[in-house]
Amino acid sequence: MSKKTIVVLANSLKHNQHCVAGKCVVTKKWLRPVADATGRELNHVQVKYVNPYGKFNVKPKQKIIIGLGCHAPLPNQPENYIVDNSVWQQHYSIDDSELMYYLDTPDNLWGENDRVPYSMITNRTTIINQSLYLIKVYNVKLYKNQGNKRRASFNYNNINYDLAVTDPNFDKVFNENHGRDSILCVSLGENFKGDCYKLIATIF
Repeated sequence: MSKKTIVVLANSLKHNQHCVAGKCVVTKKWLRPVADATGRELNHVQVKYVNPYGKFNVKPKQKIIIGLGCHAPLPNQPENYIVDNSVWQQHYSIDDSELMYYLDTPDNLWGENDRVPYSMITNRTTIINQSLYLIKVYNVKLYKNQGNKRRASFNYNNINYDLAVTDPNFDKVFNENHGRDSILCVSLGENFKGDCYKLIATIF
């Protein structure tokens, strides 16, 4: 068991529960706290933190002290750690200008489309060294498709992407977004019918 202070960079929707991820303030490495070795999402109680004013749901840009048990990597999500039963504690926050210190600069987002076949990950045709990126992108356009699914299109490193959005603040950001540049937390999701979809977990 260990305590880590992370900057929370995502608290997104997963099966009506929570997928939380952040970077260690010391190493700048990603950590994804999960409920068990299968990578199960966290429930509403597990994502609460305390500060002198009470108990609240964790939010992006907060510095949170969390208790972690064992490392539980998956082929598609190597950053997973099982949480212990300790209560999370807030230890200040960062502002938007500080996000730049946590940016990643991959050549691409696990290829050029919106998903990675799980078989390519398990047979190691595609090696997933990290399943989370915080990236600066350009000309982000938010929209809902014909199935009313939340999506975003953007350009990163001269590659055009169109990905699903799991940020619970999508509607608020949608009303303010008009093709602006943004910082995105992008995550590689769980195996779903043979594919791991690329998801936008947070729009800053």
